[in-house]
Amino acid sequence: MQVMGQWVEDVPEYAIALGRDFWPGPMTLIFKRSKLAQDFVTGGQDTVGIRVPNHVVALALLEAFHNLGGRGVAAPSANRFGHVSPTTAQAVIEELSEYLKPEDQILDGGPSAVGVESTIIDCTGDAPRILRPGGITSEMIEQSTGLKPIDSEQKTNSPEIRVSGSLEKHYAPAAQVILDVTPIAGQGFIAASRRVTPTGVTRLAAPKNVDEFARDLYSALRKADELGLAEVVVEQPQGDGLTIAIRDRLERASKGR
Repeated sequence: MQVMGQWVEDVPEYAIALGRDFWPGPMTLIFKRSKLAQDFVTGGQDTVGIRVPNHVVALALLEAFHNLGGRGVAAPSANRFGHVSPTTAQAVIEELSEYLKPEDQILDGGPSAVGVESTIIDCTGDAPRILRPGGITSEMIEQSTGLKPIDSEQKTNSPEIRVSGSLEKHYAPAAQVILDVTPIAGQGFIAASRRVTPTGVTRLAAPKNVDEFARDLYSALRKADELGLAEVVVEQPQGDGLTIAIRDRLERASKGR
């Protein structure tokens, strides 16, 4: 939190509670930026996103950079705009290798533990506002802060904040994603393990629970493209919590690129 203070201004008490409870972890907090956070970091916005990842390799990288006098790493996601997010180093290679220089390096920390991207929370107002759902759920935020989070679609007086994954069409494979119908022969299928795979349908993932669904989703969508499938049917999980993030990603993926 001390290093974060160099990059931001006006940190509300509820943001301190969130950082204490969920960092390191899959949560990005949005604040008014300080003078240190210049346009090349914020994309010209008056706000900046701060995150502390919960992975030994990422934390070691940040610590090594800090020991050299660095005060943070500004980095985008390792995927092309609008495409399915990579959740393994191999997926990053497949996504970006043709754009990398020989001196560029890819750090392999194993598969993503959560799968879907971090929860993004706007901390510039009187209450936390969820801009992108993720592994830190609305219920967890309310329990931490004592405040009911504002949904991204609710009207507020806060200025519009551009965040990753907020476009209507995003996270889309080349295959067409179709939601909540019965698959037919020639299509791919992603659904809970209890669902039977119809004859002639390619099963891409059969998660046993919601956490597994989130971890396997992007790799399953990538597999569809590897197999050259034209269409993928996904039976969405129902309920609250992490399922909200899964349905958010699938709704955007179903719009295509």
